[in-house]
Amino acid sequence: MLKNKSERQSRQEKLAKILAENPMTTDNELASLLNVSISTVRLDRALMGVPELRERVRTMAQDAVSKLQSLNPSEVIGELLELEPDKWALSVLRTVKDMAFRFTDIVSDNYVYSQASSIAVAAIQAANVIIDSMRGEYKGHSHVGDVLIARAKVGVNHDGKKIVSVRTKVGDREIFVGRFILEVVE
Repeated sequence: MLKNKSERQSRQEKLAKILAENPMTTDNELASLLNVSISTVRLDRALMGVPELRERVRTMAQDAVSKLQSLNPSEVIGELLELEPDKWALSVLRTVKDMAFRFTDIVSDNYVYSQASSIAVAAIQAANVIIDSMRGEYKGHSHVGDVLIARAKVGVNHDGKKIVSVRTKVGDREIFVGRFILEVVE
């Protein structure tokens, strides 16, 4: 019995870590990553008080949007899931066919950039924020149906400007890295 209890505790710690890194992980993906059944994942989530994916996302989005100052919610490209103003932010963009280059299923780079730039601005706690400059690198492509997860991290304040790093991933694969220099406009 003790072995099962410690195994469950260890599995739940792994589950919590996976969800902290990617709150969009489905029960199917969790089951595969943890090498257990979907019903075991659901039981663990219930015991831990972790809601199902749809409820997690809805709650996270409501909380994040309530902290948003620099943009209107409709100006964020993708869905803002988490926001700690002047520290970090997280958004998710579900890709659809309309986002792809014609005759392909490759998502146009302007959607990847738009998500990254809007999350960079959203991470700043001020009413008026503009992008002063950006340096970025595309490291891969995304395809129709992919879920793009962008994380913004606010760095040092330099000459009155804020530096925000954004990393966009599809699953474990990084597809964009950008460094935005933002200016708060009075």
